Amino acid sequence: MALAQKKETRTTTVRLPRPVYDQVRSVVEKEKGISGSASLNDFFVAAIKAYLRMYRRHQIDAAFAGMAEDTAYQKEAKLVAEEFEHSDWEALRLEEKDLEGEPAYATSSTR
Repeated sequence: MALAQKKETRTTTVRLPRPVYDQVRSVVEKEKGISGSASLNDFFVAAIKAYLRMYRRHQIDAAFAGMAEDTAYQKEAKLVAEEFEHSDWEALRLEEKDLEGEPAYATSSTR
């Protein structure tokens, strides 16, 4: 039987504006009444994790936005799209046939 490993944690001090603290405390108290267990620490951990996910997402979005201005990338993307144009249309045609109820293999000349 494997022993559960205790997660390593760090302790820190956070200074919050009073209205923010009061709102957080209110949310935690409501959650405690609903779930039976909630803590300020759990709230902060969840909030920080959510913020970090959002932050990483913004970084990814910014990288993709940069691609829109990158002429070398745009040229390569256009070439790739042109190379797959025929197969994309074939896949669309097969999907439309499938949606009409006709088996795709019955009309496909590529199989």
